[in-house]
Amino acid sequence: MSLDLFLRRLALESACLMTVHASRGSVPREKGAWMAVFAEGALGTIGGGHLEFAAMAQARERLASGIGEAVIRYPLGPSLGQCCGGELQVCFEVVTAADIGALRERLTIQHPALALFGGGHVGQALVQVLARLPLKLTWIDSRDEIFPTELPAGLVCQHSDPVQAEVACLAPGSRVLIMSFSHAEDLEVVAACLTRQRLQADLPYVGLIGSRTKWATFGKRLAARGFTDQEIGHVTCPIGISGIDGKEPEVIAVAVAAQILQSLSDRR
Repeated sequence: MSLDLFLRRLALESACLMTVHASRGSVPREKGAWMAVFAEGALGTIGGGHLEFAAMAQARERLASGIGEAVIRYPLGPSLGQCCGGELQVCFEVVTAADIGALRERLTIQHPALALFGGGHVGQALVQVLARLPLKLTWIDSRDEIFPTELPAGLVCQHSDPVQAEVACLAPGSRVLIMSFSHAEDLEVVAACLTRQRLQADLPYVGLIGSRTKWATFGKRLAARGFTDQEIGHVTCPIGISGIDGKEPEVIAVAVAAQILQSLSDRR
């Protein structure tokens, strides 16, 4: 859900903003999740179901009356027709166009960075999946005119020749996916990532598309360049969660995106 869409509408009409203030136990959304309720319609979600239905009714009452900020506790049990067993505390506040600047700063989330090297068939399928996830995505290739004319919102495209030079420019903490048009380029990007990891240790996930045979060959070549077994072991190859055998670009894209999400969860 676009924060920009909420703020554009807020410039025209007031809303009641609901934000998850705190949580305990099993809950449908995390602290900071928000939903904006207008006189007609709403944007975002704090978890759906009876919880959201009850909270939206409360929000519309507050919007109509202009009642000030309040935090309301919602046990997720039989009274709400839900069996999560946890508890959410939801903050309600009526907001207007005058609050747009403060809300933009407060609600903007710094998403984890991910760099995708390669604009081939899998890369193009993967971009369509990743662009919908909570990630700051950069797409990199050494070839001119490889990127499509129409791109998902928020995607940054970067032409780099040699392509591995862009590794030094990645944001700290970036996840990296490597799937260029040639094994030679792949190897240079992997080597650049391992060199940076040796010096800065700030690339928590480096994934390379390919078979186990390809990776065995790369392992020997990287070792010949002086990388240790431990350093080489930082690279994930093949990529994608196990149990998905399809080779279609769209199938690979889903399996790889799932693995990226796992890597984010593992480091929380």
